[in-house]
Formats: sequence, C-alpha cells, structure tokens
Amino acid sequence: MTRMEKSLESTKGSFATVRTGRATPGMLDRIQVEYYGAMTPLKQLATLSAPEASQLVIQPYDKTSIPSIEKAIMTSDLGLTPGNDGNLIRINVPQLTADRRKEMAKLVSKLGEDGKVALRNIRRDAIKTIDKRGKDISEDEKKALEDSIQEMTDDYVKQIDAIVKSKQTELTTV
Repeated sequence: MTRMEKSLESTKGSFATVRTGRATPGMLDRIQVEYYGAMTPLKQLATLSAPEASQLVIQPYDKTSIPSIEKAIMTSDLGLTPGNDGNLIRINVPQLTADRRKEMAKLVSKLGEDGKVALRNIRRDAIKTIDKRGKDISEDEKKALEDSIQEMTDDYVKQIDAIVKSKQTELTTV
C-alpha cells in the first residue's frame, strides 16, 4: 500500500510539471541541466519564481551555469524559449494554442498510463511475494490476499484516472 501511495504521489508530481495556461515554477521540475558533467535538477541550481501569470524567472546561484540552463530549457518538451540578461533567465509563457492543448492532453494521458503501469508492477510484485510464501498460507487465504491487492490496485487506478480527467479538463478550458 505504501508503494502504491508513493507511485500515486509520483504521478501527481509529474502532472504538476505539465503546463496549463498559467506559468508555475513546477513546470520546470522535470528539467535536468548538465552542470560540471553531471545531470542536475534545475531547482538545485537556481531559484525559480513566477512574478507574473505569464512569466517565469530563473536566478542561478552560479552565473556560469546560465548557458547550460538555457540549453536544457530549449531541448525540453515544454516548447519555451529562455532569454537572459546576464544575471537572470526570463521565460515568457505564451497562451496555449488549441494544438498545443491537445499535445498536452496526450502527454497527461501518457503520464497517467505510466502511473498505472507502475501500480500494476507493484501488484505483480506483491502477488509474487504471496506465491513465494504459498507453503505457509492456505489457498483460501492466498486468494483473499490476491483479491484485496487487486481491489487496492483498482482503487489507485481509479484515482489516477480521476486526476487525468481533471487535468485534461483544466487543459481544455480556456
């Protein structure tokens, strides 16, 4: 159950990185920057803020990392173009077009599917564990445990479906 809960939280976190109409620092959470040869999360290299609804500001702790941060943002799937003034990186977040909204809705579906796959893998591992201990457990108990694991999996899958649906609704409303 705790593994399923962690998987659900991870899926929610990945949904937060999908941009809707408003600029949020969470949009940049998935961005990894090559910093001194190592891939590093952007939020460890800079302060992220959204001073306006359509703008993000990135203030790097190390000014020499600005070119690599810009490169990472350009190559990401966000479709944003950064601009810097030597100290800060500013990103103007344009309103989403109908095509971009459809792309984002597909991305949300894919992220939801990835979350469901993770839940099914957890279910499979739990059932394998029950099978390994099959000698100590009666057939009825084994069946009851498998049923409860399946019920729990179904419940978490429904939660992910609900989150996907609400995120897609949020994306399609202008």
